[in-house]
Amino acid sequence: MALKSFVEVKLDSHFSIHNLPFGVFKHGGDDAAPRPGVAIGDYVLDLSAIHSAGLFDGPFLCNSDCFHQSNLNKFLELGRPAWKEARSTLQKLLSCAIYDEPALQNNASLKQKALLPMGEVEMVLPIAIGDYTDFFSSKHHAKNCGLIFRGPENPVNPNWFHLPIAYHGRASSIVISGTDIIRPRGQGHPSGNSPPYFGPSRKLDFELEMAAVVGPGNELGKPIDVNNAADHIFGVVLMNDWSARDIQAWEYVPLGPFLGKSFGTTISPWIVTLDALQPFACDAPNQTPPPLPYLAENISKNYDISLEVRIKPSGEENSFTVTNSNFNNLYWTLTQQLAHHTINGCNLRPGDLLGTGTISGPEPESYGCLLELTWNGTKELSVGKSTRRFLEDGDEVIISGICKGNGYNVGFGTCSGKILPCLP
Repeated sequence: MALKSFVEVKLDSHFSIHNLPFGVFKHGGDDAAPRPGVAIGDYVLDLSAIHSAGLFDGPFLCNSDCFHQSNLNKFLELGRPAWKEARSTLQKLLSCAIYDEPALQNNASLKQKALLPMGEVEMVLPIAIGDYTDFFSSKHHAKNCGLIFRGPENPVNPNWFHLPIAYHGRASSIVISGTDIIRPRGQGHPSGNSPPYFGPSRKLDFELEMAAVVGPGNELGKPIDVNNAADHIFGVVLMNDWSARDIQAWEYVPLGPFLGKSFGTTISPWIVTLDALQPFACDAPNQTPPPLPYLAENISKNYDISLEVRIKPSGEENSFTVTNSNFNNLYWTLTQQLAHHTINGCNLRPGDLLGTGTISGPEPESYGCLLELTWNGTKELSVGKSTRRFLEDGDEVIISGICKGNGYNVGFGTCSGKILPCLP
């Protein structure tokens, strides 16, 4: 029998009982303490209230205070057995099936305390992010960037097909969806014999990404086997890794991205677990040449997650779709990314974030950033009644992601941010 929640869930909702993504919220004003919750329909279920009521009675969670914390890190550290126990308990409590436990459904006072309308809560960063790594795992994106900057002779560097390329990002500037992004300043390429340009970025861009949230880490010096890597990934969020293309192009040789990326990265508030995504697993692309043994997976899978980016220009009431892509366009899988990250002995920790890099598809309408959509500003992109080469002040970028099940959705909500003018 298909699961159905006693909480009303609209047909187009991202947050069915098959999903139950985890986040952290505040309720009752700015002074309210953040606490963990899961999304169900248009409501947030307060996990601290559920735990205080004694409804997490399994061996991994009954004596844990992980749901009385201001972030999810302690829960992430418990690992997959605890995650599965939480998910099964919550599905049982929220189910309207007559044979399930009515401890929540028939308890009016607990429902009033624990089920909070989403419109009444403020979502905050769900994890304390100690470290952030950004990968470069879409072949279509890598090829397009190579064509733009190096030409057709060598669009993708040979090493890209042997290892998941990445750089270490800036965790301190990762913000929750809805946070405004101030246009960064920096240096750009000189013109002729002039000194380098300095001022507001003229090529501000979005990047359509997703990111894996690390659960249990590994000890320093002890790599994680690629075939065990999934047990170290709690779930996935939407990500916009904003990019100042002109600043990045001038600074990235020889050490890679720095100020062109570190000014802001936006993530969605809800972490969708790998267990919720399992029905949407699909075969990853065939990798040629075959990866080295430490990256060779017994089962290599991606997920069928439809992704969309919309731009709402300043002063407009409507937003306009500028690209549609899919998570399954990634060449390197999440588990390969994590295994490669640790192969040198690097230790990951609960709450670390691993970005996928821009997720571009093979067709122009599936490119994952304005750099590709406008071919580095040489073409204009239609956005409603106006056009764009790169982002303008007042533009709001809205990323969404969803998996379509049989009569239900497993979605991520949205990941949004608005561009504010550069500081004087």
